[in-house]
Amino acid sequence: MSEESSGKRLVARHLLRVLPARLNQVLRKLPRERILGVGATLVVALPLVGLRRSFAGSRRISLCFIFLFVAAAPVARAQAPASKPQGRAECRAAPSRILGRAVPYCILLPPGYDAQPSRRFPVLYFLHGLGGNAQLLIESGVMSEIDRMWQSGKLGQFLIVTPSADTSFYINSQDGRDRYEDFFLREFLPFIERHYRTLPGRRYRGIGGMSMGGYGALHLAFRYPRLFGAVTASSAALIVHLPRVSVAEERTLPMLRVLGGVFGSPIVPAFWNRNDPLHLARTADLGGVKIEFDCGEQDDYGFERGAVALDKILTARRIPHVFHLFPGGHDWEYFASHLPAALEFQSRAFGLPARCANPPPALLSDFSRDLLSRLLAPVCGLAFSRVLQ
Repeated sequence: MSEESSGKRLVARHLLRVLPARLNQVLRKLPRERILGVGATLVVALPLVGLRRSFAGSRRISLCFIFLFVAAAPVARAQAPASKPQGRAECRAAPSRILGRAVPYCILLPPGYDAQPSRRFPVLYFLHGLGGNAQLLIESGVMSEIDRMWQSGKLGQFLIVTPSADTSFYINSQDGRDRYEDFFLREFLPFIERHYRTLPGRRYRGIGGMSMGGYGALHLAFRYPRLFGAVTASSAALIVHLPRVSVAEERTLPMLRVLGGVFGSPIVPAFWNRNDPLHLARTADLGGVKIEFDCGEQDDYGFERGAVALDKILTARRIPHVFHLFPGGHDWEYFASHLPAALEFQSRAFGLPARCANPPPALLSDFSRDLLSRLLAPVCGLAFSRVLQ
């Protein structure tokens, strides 16, 4: 036997010893979809370059990688990330005979709404604050965060509807000119639940809001507890003691001027009490209504005192609820930071618990890598030894 032939055999034996470990190291680093690409490339390239001394040898080397390609391909196809459907928004207007005008609204539709055209969804009515409008969740950029929560599975899929309410506080005004509460209950809810695929019943209907919208959400949920299964409120405009001011003072202070347009000018105490969530909470039958509310400890309007008072009322009546006082004031930064928790609360109330986010494409398991490398090593080692002969 020539020295050249003996050297080639030593090289071949060495290859047979080290190939399993080397292949295992390579496979450990490659996701399955990468194996598909590498295998395809090598199948095409190896017969064309460098190893022309033995066509049979190069063919065997190609077969080695064909095996790798075929073994990985079905799994790679299964693991290839498909484009996920995304949520979207619609902004339209609901007609109203009660108000004598069309009322703008925006609705956020979850990814499954278009992807599953026969499926029905819970609905959350989310009420904006003073100075806001129907496009609050869109213009603020919150919709992008909600869509990420939907995509990750952190938030169950439900519709989110925001109607424009101007400065109505979501009630019928004391002078009877603006009957927003009647519009909301008699026209808007039926309109939304007729035009969109919602699930029927209070369990699948929630209400929430911030500031003025928090007041409206608590007012409507406490006054009509058979309509809503859950209520959330952030920095709700809850006032413990009705301010005593003159008509002249009321006309000069912006907040009091707004209140006067809804609750009477001067404010009518009896009308105030009939609509005030703090008064409603003392007698309302709230069994079965899931309640969550929060407020900033440094609220600019002192609404944290109203939130604390509501907590005490509900606690004294032994009504289950969730209440938080967080650091912060009465501003968008505070609202935006606590809105995700309120949405998750509503999601759980709908019976849509959060699920784990979708994992990234999996790597080959340790067992699969080891088995594949042991199967490939003799084939590839034999092919290389043929080339070296």
